Amino acid sequence: MKRVLFSVMLVLTLAAAVAAAQPPAGKDDFVPASALPPAETMPAAPMVIAAYAFVWIALVGYLWFIWRRLQKVERDVADLERRVAGR
Repeated sequence: MKRVLFSVMLVLTLAAAVAAAQPPAGKDDFVPASALPPAETMPAAPMVIAAYAFVWIALVGYLWFIWRRLQKVERDVADLERRVAGR
């Protein structure tokens, strides 16, 4: 009798677990995106443009900084060559 009662309880518990794991029944109707309610959206284009602009400005600034430093090093090397040649 205990085995039968245990078996019935086990089957009912497993059946409840399986029933709870089933996905909810959904609509079978197709709903076009234009019929959906509007959601809060922010267009990505301004952010993408701002990111590209920032990267290009940073790149140009870095190249300008390197160019200026290279000019200073070239002047220092030319000055050093003149000093060595004058000895």
